[in-house]
Amino acid sequence: MSPLNLMRISQSNFGISKQVATILLVTVFIMLTGNYRLFNGILDIYPFTIRNLPFLTSLFLFFTALTAMFFLVVSHGRWTRWVLALMLIIAAQSAYYMDHLGVIIDTVMIDNVMQTDQGELTGLVTSSLVVRTILLGILPALLVIKFCPRPANFNMELGSRLKAMTFCLLAIVLLIIPFTADYTCFIREHKIVRFYANPTYAAYSAIKYTTQHSFIQRNHQPLVMVAGDTKSLGLSTSKRELIIMVVGETTRADRFSLNGYSRLTNPLLAKENILSFSNVTSCGTSTSVSVPCMFSSLGRKDYEKKKALAQENLLDVLNKHGIAVLWRDNNSDSKGVATRIRYEDFKSPTMNPICHGECRDVGMLSKLETYIDANKDRDMLIVLHQMGNHGPEYYRRYPKEFERFKPACQTGELRDCTKQEIDNAYDNAILYTDYFLSEVIHFLKKYDHQYETAMLYVADHGESLGEHGFYLHAAPYMLAPKEQTHVPVILWTGENFDYDLNDIKPYQHAALTHDDLFCTVMIAYELDSNMCSGKNVMLMKNKNLRNYAVSDEIVIN
Repeated sequence: MSPLNLMRISQSNFGISKQVATILLVTVFIMLTGNYRLFNGILDIYPFTIRNLPFLTSLFLFFTALTAMFFLVVSHGRWTRWVLALMLIIAAQSAYYMDHLGVIIDTVMIDNVMQTDQGELTGLVTSSLVVRTILLGILPALLVIKFCPRPANFNMELGSRLKAMTFCLLAIVLLIIPFTADYTCFIREHKIVRFYANPTYAAYSAIKYTTQHSFIQRNHQPLVMVAGDTKSLGLSTSKRELIIMVVGETTRADRFSLNGYSRLTNPLLAKENILSFSNVTSCGTSTSVSVPCMFSSLGRKDYEKKKALAQENLLDVLNKHGIAVLWRDNNSDSKGVATRIRYEDFKSPTMNPICHGECRDVGMLSKLETYIDANKDRDMLIVLHQMGNHGPEYYRRYPKEFERFKPACQTGELRDCTKQEIDNAYDNAILYTDYFLSEVIHFLKKYDHQYETAMLYVADHGESLGEHGFYLHAAPYMLAPKEQTHVPVILWTGENFDYDLNDIKPYQHAALTHDDLFCTVMIAYELDSNMCSGKNVMLMKNKNLRNYAVSDEIVIN
């Protein structure tokens, strides 16, 4: 039945107001056109059989009744047509991303969208999305705006809504009673499926995100000091530190040949004297969470965005102790980490000399010598934030000469590509990261005789490439597959660095997380704080630093 016919039927009176009838008809339309992922997930749990049919029918009606109640609550008076129109468009777009990429529209995903720059957003807009938005979103929305009845008088409209909500609530109760055990199991054991309810979960997440963001804005306070007892270990024999930290984007540890992947995706790094840490877990499943979290002292379990923004991070602590900190970004931004230190945007040809279609990560090395010369009497930390493997258009993340694995998916419409084509494009992007990191190492080697040089590569999160029906990232952490949380970490050290790789090698396969970054970098700059005491900090293996340590409680394994 077409949306126009549905609207015409809504003009009739079934004991409720015509406006309430319209709300119910829109609910049914969205349930039928925008909830494929929800019901497909339910069918994966409860296959379509005669035995399961009653419960499956109950679940469909249950979610329909819940959605109707939600619309009845948020749609009022003259605003009803506009609210319903907006929900139709949101449902159409949410359904596209859920159906095609398996993503969940939660607060993290909304935060990602809000922080996505124009270039990244363009990569997410596909012809399928446009067609779906027009046919199942914009056109039905226009019909609702044109034909949605005006509200009846206040008492009649209120009575009608109460009647409809009572009916929905009663229906929910009657639907649950015969299947109490089944619903208990479904609600407790299959949370991820419920998160695909469209558009109710997306709307709930949007409201939650707005509330949280407003709270952060209203409660802006002076920064909370972190590691206030930090002291320099003051090794007089040491040279100045020059460390480049590369923040990787959307890379999986299991796609690095350094970690045993069957394809040679790290041919250049394999020639260097490096350590690849094979068992590192990320703080989050998205850039907007992982990047500020890894530079925070909070750790994953205690991390909250508002807390992290309200206190100093690792870069602030280093800066306060005289270390020159520079952040160069070829991604969207630093997610609040580099707010108080020098920041340079390399997403534009204005700064990045290697921009052919897309600005390349290797361009962040341009004119870096000038910065180093200007700070030659100081320790330095240079952070390079990659574009890396940002999806879904993996083929755009590398120049054509790096397309060694073929055929590679050449579209952001991942569902239109085979699993092998997606893997090929993703692995080609890993090859380019291998090249970029090798260039960083070669750059640092020029300063080996002057400084204690090192490169630390830490990826922010992983990526799903179709495993279990998931694509991209940003799944809720408690439900995220390992592909989104198992990240690569690589360390290279120069000849004058305080730490011998042989001392650090025992940690190569240890269970590490982004939580270890804060104190590890502090120790690398010969800084110590009691907040790091008792932690298994690998760089404290250095005998000289142990003698200078602030705390006697540091554990050395």
